[in-house]
Amino acid sequence: QVRLVESGGGLVKIGGSLRLSCTASPHTFSKIAVGWFRQAPGKERAFIAAISWSGRRNSYGVSVKGRFAISRDAAKNTVYLQMDELNFDDATVYYCAAKEAENSADFYVRTRTYNYWGQGTQVTVAT
Repeated sequence: QVRLVESGGGLVKIGGSLRLSCTASPHTFSKIAVGWFRQAPGKERAFIAAISWSGRRNSYGVSVKGRFAISRDAAKNTVYLQMDELNFDDATVYYCAAKEAENSADFYVRTRTYNYWGQGTQVTVAT
């Protein structure tokens, strides 16, 4: 069982930046692919970014490509989502998700692929 805890959400001005963190316990992120998703009220959970177990491969949703960056720090057992140039469309709840990966290069973009989910962290964008 993997428990995921997101942090780093909060209030930011439009055009500003935030960095979200996702930490696993008691399991480490070794051999685990991680993804970030977000869900606005009344909408389906949407793919934002994913990173392979090795950290060498990643993928981004169209709406955030070029503005967001996913990374992982094995020593800190944490996966990050750096979010820059935030706009009102980015304001919602963000979730990290994890799945055991057979291959170090695998990453996943579909919500139903993931086994474990965090509780979510709210991002609010204001003028």
